[in-house]
Formats: sequence, structure tokens, C-alpha cells
Amino acid sequence: MSARTTELNNTTVSFSQIFISFYELMKPRVMSLVIFTALVGLVIAPVKVNFLNSVISLFFVAIGAGAAGALNMWYESDTDKLMSRTCLRPLPLGKLKQDHALWFGLSMSILSIIGLYSFSNFLSALVLTITIGFYFFVYTVWLKRKTPQNIVIGGAAGAFPPVIGWTIATNSISIEPVILFLIIFLWTPSHFWALSLYKNEDYKNAGIPMLPVVAGENYTKKNILIYSVLLFPFTILPYFLGFAGIINLITAVGFGFYYIYLSYKLFKEVDKKIYDKIATKIFVFSIFYLFFIFSTILIDNYLGI
Repeated sequence: MSARTTELNNTTVSFSQIFISFYELMKPRVMSLVIFTALVGLVIAPVKVNFLNSVISLFFVAIGAGAAGALNMWYESDTDKLMSRTCLRPLPLGKLKQDHALWFGLSMSILSIIGLYSFSNFLSALVLTITIGFYFFVYTVWLKRKTPQNIVIGGAAGAFPPVIGWTIATNSISIEPVILFLIIFLWTPSHFWALSLYKNEDYKNAGIPMLPVVAGENYTKKNILIYSVLLFPFTILPYFLGFAGIINLITAVGFGFYYIYLSYKLFKEVDKKIYDKIATKIFVFSIFYLFFIFSTILIDNYLGI
């Protein structure tokens, strides 16, 4: 292999590594959830948007979500390196410089807001702006290191995407996207508190006042149960308000009762090793719970049930 070929191959590898690092900076798993829930809000809206505008608008919503993730990673790089769950992110590993992450997050934020305004409307761009600002300034900067209620209040940022999807189509807000917002908002605490139970030492090491660190694991288990119960009636409201059908209702009831059962089982368990396993199960199951609630709303709307 010639020296010139080796140099080109090294350049290709370098560019691909940089691209992957910036992609990871955008929290792709969170971004995929944002796209999906925004899609639900867009599709069930009474006003239909043409396919191209829908795709482009959702693209800018995804970019906005990724920008918020990048700003979050920039601000939290010092604590990320202290936690096993986050120590392999691009900044703790030194794959990207701090300044690069900051400017990337800021530029992607501006691009996403301007792009969504250009291809959609002012209201959807405004809600996206609020979402990015809330996630970074309210949750990341203000709440996360100061209060165990960080995930409760901060969870609003992750609940906005279906509202954005609805506003893309209608340029308005009504009861349907508000219910979808509340489902995600009430789902978030039990989901993340389950994670914080079996990653408790991580949060202690990082000095982040998650509920198990500040109030203890028994209090956290109690609150997981409370929020699993609070969530249930909101998951069946789409059916009773007429924007979802019987498939969604059956799914919401079945998954909801099982989620409450798991949370109750966690609450009653006293053995640390056993309830860590149950907490892990709740964390994983909660992802499927939310996915199937939203996907069956889509299915019911597609089938006209």
C-alpha cells in the first residue's frame, strides 16, 4: 500500500470517527423517541400535511432534539466521566473538544428552529425553542444538580414532541396533544427513578441528587408506584376522548396493569439484589409501555377504529 493510499485511508477513518462522535453527541436513542412521538402528534392531527413537508419538519425536530442533547453533554461532561453509564460518551473519552460540542449544539439549535419555521409555522418553531431551552436551561443547568425533583419538572422537555407534531399540522394546540404531553410527562419519573435505583452509586459518585441518593431507596420505590398509578388513567384517555380506538385501549389497560404490578412488587421487595433486578425490568418495560401506547394510537388512526 502506497503512502498516499495510507494517508487517504487514515483521513477517511478520521472523518468517520468525527462524524460518529458528533452523532453520538446528539443522543440518537433519545432523538429516535422524539421523532416517533412527534410523528404521532403530526399524523393524528385533523389537518394533513404533505409527505415532503412532514419529513422535512420532522427532520428539523430531530435536529433540535439532537442539539439539546449535545448542549446537555457539553455542560455535563465533568459528571459524565464519573458515571459508568455515561463515561464512554464522546467528551469524557476526549473524542471531541468541549468548544466543538458547544458550538455544534448552538448551531444545530438555531438551524432546527429556523428550518422548522421555514417549512412549518411560527408556533411549532416556538414550541421547539421552548423545548430546547427547557431541556438545557431548566433541567440541565438549573434543576439536575440542585433537586431530586429534577426529573419530574425536567421531564416536560421530553413531553413536548407530540405537541410540536400537532402544531406542525394545525398551527394550534388542543386537548389531544396535551394528553399525549401528560402521558410522557407522568411516565418519565418512574422510568428514570427505576434507572436511578440500580445506578444509585453512579449518581452518588457524580454528586447528582437523584431521589434515591437524597430521600433513600424505599421512598423512591414508593414514588415509582405512585407515578405508575397516576399514569394509568391518562393512557386510556385517548380512547375516551375519541382520538384512539379499541386496540389502544386494550394495550393501555394490559400494559398499565402490568406496570403497576411491577411497581408494587418493587415497592414490597426488601432484598437489594432482587429489587435492583425488578427496577431494571421496570426501566426496560417502561420503554415498551410508552412505545406501544403511542404506536397503537397510530394503528387505530390508520385503521379508523
